[in-house]
Amino acid sequence: MAKHLAQIIISGAQILGRAFAKTIQNEIQASQQAAKMRQTSHVNSDAAATSLSGISLQEAKQILNVADLQNAETLAKNYEHFFKANDKLSGGSFYLQSKIVRAKERIDRELQTVEANSRKDPGNGE
Repeated sequence: MAKHLAQIIISGAQILGRAFAKTIQNEIQASQQAAKMRQTSHVNSDAAATSLSGISLQEAKQILNVADLQNAETLAKNYEHFFKANDKLSGGSFYLQSKIVRAKERIDRELQTVEANSRKDPGNGE
């Protein structure tokens, strides 16, 4: 009986070991492919910013209920309102609060990009 139990334990450990090794190999391959794609593809700044923050500019604008990114007063007012309204202490949702923070970060990143581009190309006139 003990011999059979030991064989079952060993077989199970071997199966789990193989599955774990295969999973690690797949993860390494996926990581290498992603690194190659980042090196070879020319991704525009919007897609890069979206991949960094996990949120698109359009989604960020919807979350903070802003249409014009240049209106800093409305942006700040909406951010403060939504952030306070979703405070966990007042019965809000930490998840929604974090989405609001990510939306603000995404919009800030977009504004920095626009500002940097306007400094690079001051003769654009647009």
